[in-house]
Amino acid sequence: MMLPITPVAPAIPLRTTVIDMIRARESTYPNRDAVICGEDRRTWAEFSEATNRVAQALIGLGIAKGDRVAILSPNSVAAAEIFIGTLKAGGIIVPLSSMASKEALGIMAKDCGAKVLFLSDDLKGLGEDASASCPRVFNPIGSEWLSLLSQASTADPHVEVTMEDGFNIIYSSGTTGVPKGILHSHRLRAAQMDRIEPNGYDAAARTLLSTPLCSNTTLVSFLPTLAGGSTVVLMPKFDAGEWLRLAESEKITHTMLVPVLFRRLLDHADFPKTDLSNLQRKFCTSAPLREGVKREVLDRMPGKLMEFYGLTEGGGVCVLVADETPEKLHTVGKPAAGVDIRIISDQGAEVATGITGEVVGRGPSMMSGYWNRDDLTEASLWKDQNGTVFFRSGDMGCFDNDGFLILSDRKKDVIISGGFNIYADDLERTLLSHPDVVDAAVIGIPSDEWGETPMGFVVLKEGAIRSSEEIRTAANAKLGKFQRIQKIEIVELLPRSEIGKILKRELRSTTQA
Repeated sequence: MMLPITPVAPAIPLRTTVIDMIRARESTYPNRDAVICGEDRRTWAEFSEATNRVAQALIGLGIAKGDRVAILSPNSVAAAEIFIGTLKAGGIIVPLSSMASKEALGIMAKDCGAKVLFLSDDLKGLGEDASASCPRVFNPIGSEWLSLLSQASTADPHVEVTMEDGFNIIYSSGTTGVPKGILHSHRLRAAQMDRIEPNGYDAAARTLLSTPLCSNTTLVSFLPTLAGGSTVVLMPKFDAGEWLRLAESEKITHTMLVPVLFRRLLDHADFPKTDLSNLQRKFCTSAPLREGVKREVLDRMPGKLMEFYGLTEGGGVCVLVADETPEKLHTVGKPAAGVDIRIISDQGAEVATGITGEVVGRGPSMMSGYWNRDDLTEASLWKDQNGTVFFRSGDMGCFDNDGFLILSDRKKDVIISGGFNIYADDLERTLLSHPDVVDAAVIGIPSDEWGETPMGFVVLKEGAIRSSEEIRTAANAKLGKFQRIQKIEIVELLPRSEIGKILKRELRSTTQA
């Protein structure tokens, strides 16, 4: 049973599902590229036929409306066809992350009750436990599955789905390590298609995506591109040199990147000599893009820069059009149309402008709930005095006087030292201001005297020779007395998720080992 969560009604009523939008585009530009990955290409006519075959083959295997189909695979044309074909069959697609452990993937597959698992050969060992939970397992490009496809009809089965039916489940272990399935409905995905025309996804866009299809970061660009009848160029994994090559050769107009990837592109030796003149829009999400990096992107990359702040669960969404508000680059923008964001105290009361608290929000795009976990769903909600439901973000922040949201930190990452709240983000910005520091993270470690005290991890610029004590002394000279960092460790890389989020739980585990 799912708890009732009523999203904000969009300004224009939702009448068409994303899958029907894609169906409508299939005959519009039959010879235009639909999906590209490496040497593998599909025109819209070919993509239509292939996704119909996937749907028919799944139905032949007994997949009915609402059944779950899981996939554990790098980005590929076959993965894109399975994703859309599952939706055409009326199924719920469950893309799984190759960054999860073998045990966690087994839990996810069992939890969602997937009837079919598509498992690429290169991830076969990782998907061993998930395979054990699924009645049918196929390699997406294996002979058994290709044989089923060759025998399947090319006719669209036209399984009817409603806005309330399930679209996908995304398992978000986030930084907690506890798998929880976020159920998105066709309504949520349809509500997100309001960005097709304003963002130019319907104008022969060529969208380059290097993050995996198991991430909402990818899907909020992948789906509008297809629903707009344009072209998606997928990378199996991010490589800065290859991204630059593709951006030039494929005349890329749109891209979605996470913050760490912007930095890697800007630092690559080929960046200055790459022709990026076709770029019209660069989107960023998953974590705040640092102010300094935003400025550098605006200076060195053509096209608009738009930052989205929000949760995979939906609710509160902010948008910063960086080139239009260069004085607000320290923020994540203003609430999107139809979105209501509030800031609340630890006691659950709304706080005034300028006061830091937890960010809660609601809007047209809100998850149906955590799959099989009404307890977690209930814990994620906050209700105002009228009983209206908002999602808790777990992020700390405040609004400035112009209505722009300034983020401080994740609530669980706030360090409480001697009774003072220390926001790791403030300390990380200070560390990153050092000319020899290219990446930084701060966590709280136990202290007999203060309860907790800050510890920093930094990555130095290539060739830089600095001691940890030099970095610590320079940072502490800029910090308030109660903020001072007790210890610095220099590391080669910070642990990150597939979409670039720093995994602070892994940093904490190293201090406890």
